[in-house]
Amino acid sequence: MTTIKDVARLSGVSVASVSRVLNNGPKVSKKTIEKVSKVIKELNYTPNANARALVTQKSTTLGVVIPDLIDPFFASLANGVEKVARKSNMQLLLSTGLVSAESEMQAINLLIERRCDVMVVHSKKLPDQVLIELSNKVAGLVLIDRYIEEIAHRCIWLDNIEGGKIAARHLLALNHKNFACIASKYQIDDPLLRLQGFQSELKSAGVDIDPNLIEHGEPTLQGGEVATQHLLASGKRFSALFVYNDAMAIGAISTLEDNGFKVPSDISVLGFDDVLLSRYSRPKLSTLNYPIEEMAMQAANIGLELSDKNTELNKDKNYKHIPRLVKRESTSYNPNK
Repeated sequence: MTTIKDVARLSGVSVASVSRVLNNGPKVSKKTIEKVSKVIKELNYTPNANARALVTQKSTTLGVVIPDLIDPFFASLANGVEKVARKSNMQLLLSTGLVSAESEMQAINLLIERRCDVMVVHSKKLPDQVLIELSNKVAGLVLIDRYIEEIAHRCIWLDNIEGGKIAARHLLALNHKNFACIASKYQIDDPLLRLQGFQSELKSAGVDIDPNLIEHGEPTLQGGEVATQHLLASGKRFSALFVYNDAMAIGAISTLEDNGFKVPSDISVLGFDDVLLSRYSRPKLSTLNYPIEEMAMQAANIGLELSDKNTELNKDKNYKHIPRLVKRESTSYNPNK
């Protein structure tokens, strides 16, 4: 494999001179640039990212930790970080946390071992104190979809309680009185807070949900299908269904249709996230937009700023986002009094 020493030897210059050419350094003559560039082209030499990091003491890698690679929501998150990495001429290093404290810690440690001092971390299981300690160790660590008051300037998060309230207001405005919910089975903040906001808004309107009409399942198409089967098996009636995410909502619609219910004329279904699939389901899914790709890009850029020792930190900043209702075809007015 060709090394920087080979380039220097054939160019007749020092390794330091080659390094300055590669990094657009100052005080490099035009003649030296031409000689080195010619040899680089002839040898098809590509600088080693790790070696460059050792020389410059600056990481060339932007890391991201997500729970899995299957969920389109997390694919959008990773895509947002990748856009910033590409624009910054950095490599993207991706690791998965699998909604497990141990796996999340392993994923973060992997990035640290790769000299990654800028990383966007989606962590749901690691304790606050562990993440605070990690933020002191990793200059450019930013949390996404998580809020910790002590490191608020490193947190990009969505107000899930408000999201649940927006969902309830939409369905109440459509004259619905009997509600069912499907939540994720994972004991993490997002499903708990969305359900909390939903129930709170309904209670303000004088409406309660039958506990038997709240189901939990895997946050997948199949999870939504199974949870809806359980709701139907209960024999209890409902005209509106609020679902934890779009995948589960689309699975729910399929099951309702298979059992003779028309969506939305018989039962309205409202999802959450606004992933690409929601625009192509039949009927097209009404949902709440979670601007995850935009938030991921913001998180990556903040990570780059934090890793720059010349940047003065503003610890009073708040990076809260509010979900936005997207009305499509799966929710409609309920004519029943």
